[in-house]
Amino acid sequence: MNFVADLALALVAIVAALLLLWLIRFWVKHAKDDPTVWEGELRRLDKLDRALAPPSDAILFVGSSSFRYWKTLVADMAPLKVLDRGFGGSQIHDSTFHVRRLVVPFKPRAIVFYGGENDIAGILWSPRKTAAQARDAFKKFCLAVHAELPLVHIYVIAIKPPKRRIAHWPALQEANRLLREFCATDERLHYIDVVTPMLDEAGNPRVEVYRWDGLHYNERGYAEWTSIIKPILQKAYP
Repeated sequence: MNFVADLALALVAIVAALLLLWLIRFWVKHAKDDPTVWEGELRRLDKLDRALAPPSDAILFVGSSSFRYWKTLVADMAPLKVLDRGFGGSQIHDSTFHVRRLVVPFKPRAIVFYGGENDIAGILWSPRKTAAQARDAFKKFCLAVHAELPLVHIYVIAIKPPKRRIAHWPALQEANRLLREFCATDERLHYIDVVTPMLDEAGNPRVEVYRWDGLHYNERGYAEWTSIIKPILQKAYP
């Protein structure tokens, strides 16, 4: 009986040690801004692609977890043909690093991008970026996309006002201003302002549109996004 108990404790200790090692590696990669930190997420998407054979010429939504949590995206955008490739709690440079894996194979009709929130507010131990650095990171993403797909249009969604990260809102607003200005320099780039409907009369984030974490939207929040984003895409791609 003691042998069985000792074996069980040993197995628990091994599993705990392996989990701790994984967490340490995960945190260290974040601290180094290493885009391979999301390899597990990318493999999940690769497996999904092999199973479902996603369509080409779809409108590709790519970026951070605000897209990953948008579970009704395909239905919300119907009859537009869309593909959701939001992953992890990614930053802009993560999408750039994985462009040939996340974007190029699908030959998208257009790209809708969301990022910058995790860059400026930070995630785990990752260094926080300035608004200008977030804008420059988006420039690099666009350059990477257009190096492979020079005609594709990119729609960047304004960084949303976060309920939980409200201390970073001034920097996020500055990033939105810089993103808007940058998009005005290229006819293939488009800035979609989703900020105003997400604020109450006092200019504060509407609490009822957020999930429990105060970072991501619930069904009401995504319904608001749909009401803004879908008509723009339908007009451009009827």
